[in-house]
Formats: sequence, structure tokens, C-alpha cells
Amino acid sequence: MSVIQEYISLSKKMADSVAAQEANIQKAAQWFAETILHGRMVHVFGSGHSRIMVEEMWPRYGSFPGFNPIVELSLTFHNLVVGANGQRQAMFLENVSGLADRILRNFDISSIDSALIISSSGTNIVPVEIAELFQQKKIKVVSIITQQHSAKSESKRSDGKKLSDFSDLVLDTGAPVGDSMIYIKGLETPVAPGSTVGGAMIINCIKAEVARLLTEAGQPPKVLTATNIAGKEKATALFESAYDEHAHRLAKLYEHVGTKK
Repeated sequence: MSVIQEYISLSKKMADSVAAQEANIQKAAQWFAETILHGRMVHVFGSGHSRIMVEEMWPRYGSFPGFNPIVELSLTFHNLVVGANGQRQAMFLENVSGLADRILRNFDISSIDSALIISSSGTNIVPVEIAELFQQKKIKVVSIITQQHSAKSESKRSDGKKLSDFSDLVLDTGAPVGDSMIYIKGLETPVAPGSTVGGAMIINCIKAEVARLLTEAGQPPKVLTATNIAGKEKATALFESAYDEHAHRLAKLYEHVGTKK
């Protein structure tokens, strides 16, 4: 078997792992749909490369309003790698206690809201504290982790707690310990991580189920759709109306910031 065939084969096994979690994916989608139907938003957070999953949820083709993508550039801007705004700083900052509180201080959080936190290891301080703060506010927290990898990883917190300890529901990407899946003869360490593949499948399964629930509830979502499917005029109208709806939902998250209700 070539390394290409091996990666594809392992990806198929991850698809089977995601399929086995259908009941929990449906539960997560139910919580998220309830939030969106009440006019609120699902807060989606990931540091490091987990931001990929945040942007996979919204906004992109085949996605719709109702999700609040929380992406901190200081934790996720990897393009420069070294120097100012480099990777070393980002990896340091995602383990600074208290930063999560500063991030969420920007939003008027409601118990009607729900949250999706992504972290393959589930051990870095900022995503763990984000989940902890959401739970303190009585918000249901769904996490996407790599269970095998998380189980073998050491928490950066002094109390040893991980993202799974502050999650009402845990979903697993199905990737292996260390994430990278392919061992090559003559190369000491593995290459080609798998958590992005498993995570993207979970994200889009949730998205599809939420869309179904919203539609059955009489509130079909405004889906960002390509012109070669909807036509230029309809696609443009969908984009504009979806962005407007996002703005209106987001406005509610700022309405009472810093004031006593």
C-alpha cells in the first residue's frame, strides 16, 4: 500500500468513527438549533489550527447564520511562522490563564446560547478556560477533541483538567495519538495529521442536521450558495440577507455588555 492509499484508508476509518457518533451529533445539533430558533447564537471557538473548524462552520459556502466565530488572531495567525506575530508567541499565548475571560468579556452571554469548542488535545489553557466560563454561565458546551490524543496528553492547567472536563458533550475526530498518521521508512517521526479530516466531517454533519431542524421548525436558514447552483441574482441576495441576519444576531451580543440587566 502506498502512503497515499494508507492515508485515504485511515481517513475512511475516521469516517466510520464519526458515523458511530450519530446520536451525539444529533444531540449537539438539537442544542444548537434551539439556540438559533430563539434568535441567539452558537459560540464557536478554537485556538491554533483549530480555527480551521471555526471557519468551516461559518461563513463559507453551504453555511448559514446562527454561529458566532470567535477567532483570536494572536492565537491563530500562523502565516509569518517566525518573527513578529510568529508561531512561538501564539503557542505561548494559548496557555496564558485569564485570556479566555478577556475574550468573553466582549460579549453579552445568555444561558440560551450554546457553544462549540474545538481542541485536538483538549489540554491548552485558553480553550479549556473558555469552556469552563461558558459552563459557569449555564451554557451547554459541545467539544470536538481527538480522544486518543487527549487521553495521552498532559493538561497545561495545574489542576490537570482538560476540555472534556468542562463539556456537556464530547465528539471525537477519530485521529490517532499525536494526530499525524503516516510513518515513512527512514523518517523518524510521522507526517500527515488526521484531526482536520475528522473534525471537518463532524462540523458538516452538525451543520446539515441543524439546517434540517431549522427547516422543519419553519425557519429555513439563509444558506451561502454558489452562483452556479442558485444563479447570480439569488446567490447575491442570499449572501446579503445572510450577512444582515448575522449582524442582527451579533448586535444582541453587544447590547448589554458592561451593564447590569
